Amino acid sequence: MFPTRSICHFKNRVIASLAFLIIGLASLAAFAPQANGQAPPEPRRQQLLNGLRVLIWTKPGDQNVLLKLRIHSGAAFDLAGKAGGMALLGDILFPDPATREYFTEEMEGRLDVSTNHDSITITMQGRAAELEQIVEILRTAIVTTQITPENAARLREGRIKVIRDTSISSTVLADRAIASRLFGDFPYGHPSGGSPESLARVDWADLILARDRFLNANNATLVVIGGVAQARTIRALRQLLGAWRKSERIVPATFRQPEPPDPRPLLVNVPAGESAEIRLATRGLSRADADNAAANILAVVAKKRWERLVPELTKGPVFVRHQAKVLPGMFVFGASVNNSLAVQSIEAARNVMQSLVDNPISVTELDEAKREVLTETTKKLGDSDGIAEGWLDVDTYRLSTLADQLRALQGVTANDLQRTAGRLFRGNPAAAVVMGDSETLQPELERAMKIEIFGEIPEPASPEAKSPPTPGATARPE
Repeated sequence: MFPTRSICHFKNRVIASLAFLIIGLASLAAFAPQANGQAPPEPRRQQLLNGLRVLIWTKPGDQNVLLKLRIHSGAAFDLAGKAGGMALLGDILFPDPATREYFTEEMEGRLDVSTNHDSITITMQGRAAELEQIVEILRTAIVTTQITPENAARLREGRIKVIRDTSISSTVLADRAIASRLFGDFPYGHPSGGSPESLARVDWADLILARDRFLNANNATLVVIGGVAQARTIRALRQLLGAWRKSERIVPATFRQPEPPDPRPLLVNVPAGESAEIRLATRGLSRADADNAAANILAVVAKKRWERLVPELTKGPVFVRHQAKVLPGMFVFGASVNNSLAVQSIEAARNVMQSLVDNPISVTELDEAKREVLTETTKKLGDSDGIAEGWLDVDTYRLSTLADQLRALQGVTANDLQRTAGRLFRGNPAAAVVMGDSETLQPELERAMKIEIFGEIPEPASPEAKSPPTPGATARPE
């Protein structure tokens, strides 16, 4: 028999272990969205005196900590002719490769900087015990940014080399082509990372200007998730980031809107054997638009109708997406198809657009599409990274809470979809791009529709003819 003291000690250890397990499960339940679309709880919100908004989730027992800092201005604010400038600003925040190696090798974490048209996001993950050191590294990046002519030139050349050396797939080329065709010189028509030609025009003075205009505490939100007490987190942030300067004025995302796109499909010659990349797009809605949820569900309905009209689409990559941004983005159909199906696929996509305006969406279509979008949304919110991105989006796009967004998805009706389809497709010209072997595709396309061939010099118009509208307008921040 065991001594009474040993039995009591054993029972206490079991009870302690069970208590720890229950706390851990409760913590997971609190932070993981449920399959039925239930959102995670709201974070604890703080704001420093310099205007930096801070969102905190404390996860007891977690040995790691995740920091995500979002600058709410992105590549849309690149100077005219200098696309990639904001991405280069993101690069220069951590100019020393040793800093990234420290996070991956010493901390067994990560350090990433990503730039899109709407924002710059810094992700730092490491051990919770070293929170203050992580914040110190962040402070060096954003408060004492090392923008020197030498750093700017080195990082610019490095980014140009990566772009030139990276093999770009026809899929990516087609995505870029349709954005350019739809938006012209509007910021969304340029790749957020820039091109070798545009990056070559960016100098260190441009980076200093971008830093002074956009890299400010009151133009940013910081999320902290992990095993760090709130009091300790706030103390570290006040001590280390309290000196981060505050801007007197936030630059708004206001740009001259693009002209309507040329409705003729653009044929781009890319030797691709028997396959072609096709894209068809129209202007979309902004992320903050009340019908954004309906547009996301409508994309799923559109894809299924497109596949029913052209069953061969399912044999290759096919998608329909609503790509919303701070300003209206685009609603795009895309597929990789056999050359013989290019014309049929484009015409079918146009028919789908019209059918969504004219024909009611059935209950079955609505339920299937809504379930798919809800599943994808809750999956994105299934870990700390997804939760952090979701709450940062709330600030970037001026959205309601995650719970309200999920309720908006669940509440979309068939009438909402048809009304949104009318906004997207009724009277709005669509841009189209076909990318593939022009020798094979050109005769088929010209028999069915008027097209434009990339690189071909158009015939001069007669004096009586009215000049066509410029494909895009130069976009500059106001």
